[in-house]
Amino acid sequence: MAVEVLSVSSKGQVVLPMEMRKKLSIDNGSKLAAYSVGDMIMLKPISIPTEQDFRESLDEAAAWAKKVGYEQEDVNDIVKSYRKANRT
Repeated sequence: MAVEVLSVSSKGQVVLPMEMRKKLSIDNGSKLAAYSVGDMIMLKPISIPTEQDFRESLDEAAAWAKKVGYEQEDVNDIVKSYRKANRT
């Protein structure tokens, strides 16, 4: 595990070392999720799905629904039963 000491600017900014950015494919404009627990901070690179990614996910879901025998008309009943089962 690589350990680097970073400084926080007056604007609350930190700079990730170039080697770390290269290793994790973090480029200008990349998005990071920041998590904190106690006195620890974790940064995790995230990617925003493209329209193509979204279409592929929809196609996969449609193929699965067809495989298990779901029809478009079943969607409302499935959503209602899920909501009922997960009420808090």
